Amino acid sequence: MNSPVSPPEEAWLRSRFAEPRTVSPIAAGDGHLWRSPEEIRPAAVLVPVVRHESGLTVLLTRRTAHLTDHAGQISFPGGRAEPGDADAARTALRETAEEIGLEAARVEVLGELHPYVTVTGYRVTPVVGLVTPPLELRPDDFEVAEVFEVPLKFLLDPANHQRNRVLTEGRERHYYAMPYGQYYIWGATAGMLMNFYAFLTG
Repeated sequence: MNSPVSPPEEAWLRSRFAEPRTVSPIAAGDGHLWRSPEEIRPAAVLVPVVRHESGLTVLLTRRTAHLTDHAGQISFPGGRAEPGDADAARTALRETAEEIGLEAARVEVLGELHPYVTVTGYRVTPVVGLVTPPLELRPDDFEVAEVFEVPLKFLLDPANHQRNRVLTEGRERHYYAMPYGQYYIWGATAGMLMNFYAFLTG
């Protein structure tokens, strides 16, 4: 499963997960403002960091426009936990295989980030994994409109981070955004990416 990559960049990423570290999250989500604790369900997503000779990238998806939750938005592959899932990593890998056809054998799990509570009522655990090409993806046409990659260096550059606000049901909400070309990465996905940024650079 070895492939040419930028050794210093990958070594640095691995080193951040190699030892126990406590880093305060930048964004924890505000789903608790709209949901009772009993309504918040466990979920997990994979943060797929892809190894390329030119450097590391993060794989993201664009959801189809007809979905009930987060239609048309940029997201990580993942979903709700099932009773048979042993842990968050199992949930993330299972859901990723179902959504985009990325097999668990291609993913080396490095660790987890701080959970993020979404407005739709999920406590999402981001699971960071190194992915070795070739990917040979098979996206689920019902859920996934597009799969694309963003350079990790772009996502870790503070110049590309935005913090915006919006009024929702009379409440002011703050959210992060990381526009990348034609893709507007915002909300929960951007919040989790901000926590990834904090973890790696803190």
